[in-house]
Amino acid sequence: MLQRWIGTALAAALLATAGCTVKDSSDDNAAAGDAAASAPAQPQAQAPAQPAPPPMPPPDLRLEVNVGERKLYVYRSDQVVGSYSIAVGTEEWPTRTGEWTVGQVVFNPRWTPPTDEEWAKDEEVAEPGDPDNPLGRIQLVYDPPRSIHGTDEPESLGTAASHGSIRISNADGLRVARMVMQSGGAAKDDAWIERVQANRKERVEVAIPNPIPIRVISGGDRESSYRPGESSKGKSGSGEREKEKSGSREQEKEKEKSDAS
Repeated sequence: MLQRWIGTALAAALLATAGCTVKDSSDDNAAAGDAAASAPAQPQAQAPAQPAPPPMPPPDLRLEVNVGERKLYVYRSDQVVGSYSIAVGTEEWPTRTGEWTVGQVVFNPRWTPPTDEEWAKDEEVAEPGDPDNPLGRIQLVYDPPRSIHGTDEPESLGTAASHGSIRISNADGLRVARMVMQSGGAAKDDAWIERVQANRKERVEVAIPNPIPIRVISGGDRESSYRPGESSKGKSGSGEREKEKSGSREQEKEKEKSDAS
């Protein structure tokens, strides 16, 4: 009897102890949770901000199209480094004048007929390498869809023959394109150029990170454009012309005096 009572008492004591332990652990966890919630959040470490890249310097290259002369001039530091024969728009579809930048060069371009032009309503898309592709093998885009592009009709160069675009021979167009890419931050080596040219059916775009300025002028005033061999300081020649005009006036006055006598 005594042993049974002692066993019962021990069991009750163990249960009481276990209950206290569980209760204490739960209280501790709750207290820890409350403390964590009330503690201020620790700021997360942030990576230092990267400085903005410096602006690219203005390119030393620029293009000028003289519509009246049917010429494309390439300037480097205001010195002419290239002069190329071109074809321009007809009187009905004149080449637009203005100033832009060349921001893209396309090798083996695709020609898509303009949907807003009556003359192109029956035309179809010409894929790269298509012998009927009017864009030839190279395209310098400055005011989409306006561009300087190659042509497989070299006999049209030097004339007004296009629907407003500027045609250049494929070979000259490639020369100008390589100068544009080099000065514009997208230079390609000879192996790359040869690989692209070898596959005429593959259209390849080259973005120009530092776009090249281009100016298209009517060419009516010869002083409005630089001439080969002239620098920006000597482009006008107005002083010499004024001297010539002054001399002519003096000669006319002398002639009038002679006739009067």
